[in-house]
Amino acid sequence: MNPWIVFAIILLIALAILGFLYYKGSKLQKEQQEQKEQLFSAATPVTMLVIDKKRLPLKDSGLPQIVIDQTPKRARRAKVPVVKAKIGPKVTSLIADENVYDLIPVKAEIKAMLSGIYITSINNFRKAPVPKPEKKGMMAKLRKKADDLTTTK
Repeated sequence: MNPWIVFAIILLIALAILGFLYYKGSKLQKEQQEQKEQLFSAATPVTMLVIDKKRLPLKDSGLPQIVIDQTPKRARRAKVPVVKAKIGPKVTSLIADENVYDLIPVKAEIKAMLSGIYITSINNFRKAPVPKPEKKGMMAKLRKKADDLTTTK
């Protein structure tokens, strides 16, 4: 068998796989963009007192059990940005957006846009200095670049 024929077959298979991955990736990006639009459209402004913020695994985060049950099994081990805040008389655990998490001051009152248990953005701070963002690792920087690319399209 000629090595050029083998090379051509392998090249065709690789191109078919890359084409499929491109198609699937663009489809998933569109779905993610639609979900973000729905999330931001359902957001309501809330004044809250931030008590604590941490990155915790989903099972240790203190979120309602129904939220943990609805997440995929592979995502339960991932660490999520959890914010413990007092909204009115009630102390609740909330999940913050990755872009917003670094901006949230601890032990300060803020006005934020809240969509269910998800903090989508921060509108204003009350007598609280904006904390310096933490140093980010390589994976966090790559995620931020990917988020920036998806939101600009």
